Amino acid sequence: MMSKNNTNGRNQFAMLTIDDLVPQDHLVRKIDAALDFEFIYPIVEATYSDLGRPSIDPVILIKLVFIQYLFGIRSMRQTIKEVDTNVAYRWFLGYSFEEKIPHFSTFGKNYVRRFRETTVFEDIFAYILEQAVKAGFVTEDNLYLDSTHIKANANKHKFTKEMTHDEAKAYQDELEDEINRQRIEAGKRPFTLDLEKEVKLKERKISKADPESGYYVKGEREKQFAYS
Repeated sequence: MMSKNNTNGRNQFAMLTIDDLVPQDHLVRKIDAALDFEFIYPIVEATYSDLGRPSIDPVILIKLVFIQYLFGIRSMRQTIKEVDTNVAYRWFLGYSFEEKIPHFSTFGKNYVRRFRETTVFEDIFAYILEQAVKAGFVTEDNLYLDSTHIKANANKHKFTKEMTHDEAKAYQDELEDEINRQRIEAGKRPFTLDLEKEVKLKERKISKADPESGYYVKGEREKQFAYS
């Protein structure tokens, strides 16, 4: 027999917390357990003044970037819309059901005033990578922090070339472009982008036999594919 769902449950009141609604195996829980975001404060401290009104917590701004990047959301504007209705994202940011999520324009203003033309994103990435190594997520079979080169089982004469550029900078460029579009829509003057400046690319040789290795020269030693 066909049944029909009763939609009265939409108005049901229940004694629940946001924590009750976020699955224990959700990625945001794993990130929260593995990473203490207090490290962000000293990284961004120099970009804040002791005067003026209290700002949005910088950890919130960086966590919004995490959410966009990790969950493949196409823009920061869309990310903020998703956070507004996604319980797991609210939990990750530390927001209650009723707290208002920062508007995209607020995010843009904070970014332009504080983080633009800084190495904040790169510094955060470097710190997280260091913590990943310490936690054993990056094993010493593939990476040595003392710059010791571990020779790879690969022919140094057989490789393809790949053009790469810094991932953090690439994301930052996309974010700045989005912020500029929002400023134009709001009738505001966009901040200046150095359009004549070419994106810095570096040529990287990729071994056909062992693509995970890198192409290195150390001291007087010959060039070789190795792990560093």
